[in-house]
Amino acid sequence: MNQHIAESKKQLRKQIRELKNTVPAEEKLRKSLQVFSLLELRPYFDKCKRILAYWSMPDEVQTRDFIMKWSATKQFYLPVVKNDMLEIRPFQSENDLLSGAAFGIMEPQGNPITDLALIDLVIVPGVAFDFTMNRLGRGKAYYDKLLKDVNAMKTGVCFDFQMVDNVPADVYDVKMDDVIFA
Repeated sequence: MNQHIAESKKQLRKQIRELKNTVPAEEKLRKSLQVFSLLELRPYFDKCKRILAYWSMPDEVQTRDFIMKWSATKQFYLPVVKNDMLEIRPFQSENDLLSGAAFGIMEPQGNPITDLALIDLVIVPGVAFDFTMNRLGRGKAYYDKLLKDVNAMKTGVCFDFQMVDNVPADVYDVKMDDVIFA
């Protein structure tokens, strides 16, 4: 990766982390509910039956309520960190989740799926997004490695302060098809 791009990404991650720390948990939850209300209005959402989402960390757009609301009618999958890759496993219930070794993120315990063509929609977290659909992750490239092989709709979700004018990107960064923020 170009050193200038790498340094720009590092600076942007720091800037967004500082902004996240100023936002109370209640406001993050309120904004999260708004993000998912907007997602539910997207024309593609009704058609999606199999959704790869994520179980959120405290500083991310909160997914729990959304997953619980829709898990009776849509099949959800969640990522599990395995070495430097993400495995995709079906979400069965909140009781099935255990704290993952890598980041303490709640992860499902079932068998991984290998056929990524099953997925209709991927809900992607990020540190920052821009209006040309670039995404900045946490720097481990987990999602970029996964998303390059996924043909499903890729929807980034974030808080409004995570939308920036320009996300530094290189050829390995996978663009989103849509970004929803509140």
